[in-house]
Amino acid sequence: MFKQLMSASILTSALTFSGAVLALDSFNNIGSLSQAQFDQLSEDLGASFSYKALSPAEPLGIVGFDMGLEVTATQLKSASVFNTATGTSFDTLPVPKLHIRKGLPLNIDVGLSYLPGSINLIGYELSYAILEGGVATPAVSIRATSSKLSGSPDISMSTQGYELSVSKGFAMFTPYAGIGSIKVETTATGFTKSSSTLAKTFYGFNMALGLMNIAVEGDSTGGINSYGAKVGFRF
Repeated sequence: MFKQLMSASILTSALTFSGAVLALDSFNNIGSLSQAQFDQLSEDLGASFSYKALSPAEPLGIVGFDMGLEVTATQLKSASVFNTATGTSFDTLPVPKLHIRKGLPLNIDVGLSYLPGSINLIGYELSYAILEGGVATPAVSIRATSSKLSGSPDISMSTQGYELSVSKGFAMFTPYAGIGSIKVETTATGFTKSSSTLAKTFYGFNMALGLMNIAVEGDSTGGINSYGAKVGFRF
């Protein structure tokens, strides 16, 4: 019963959040921003929409598979700028996504996240476990990520990231943490392209409940905080 209630609760929340995000079908007030404000908007978008793995460092293995529904909430650093550009009133921006991760040979995993809509978001991941981890040793992995926000005639944004992650499992509970950097590039008519590289730290835990899996993660990208949860199936 707990598993069904948890799944229903997260699904309901995600659908609610999805409606909020899909309401951002236009940045048609973006022309009222200054270049400095556009740069601030770019950093908030990068922190909100950059790829978030919500997964420990240990590889899934060749038959491993992880699929779930993810919701992240980012506390906008320049909320007034974001709201001016979009005509909304967010202090915290929720972003729901479908998330799939697959294990491959040689300790390699690949991942995909996707938010469909009039403005859509797609992200990719390629990770390699330098250390698989074991009973007495942690897992260590390096990860390359990318994401792209598209579908708006007013703005486009992409990110590229590199991360180092460490995790150690204890029965069904696996805490993890990592560091990295995210390069954010945002373009819009009338503005010089905004490009910045933001330092990233993250921490979280993964909990396996049979086939069902729950992951919770905190993230700070360029000093902009995000919190996320993913519920689904992992084996």
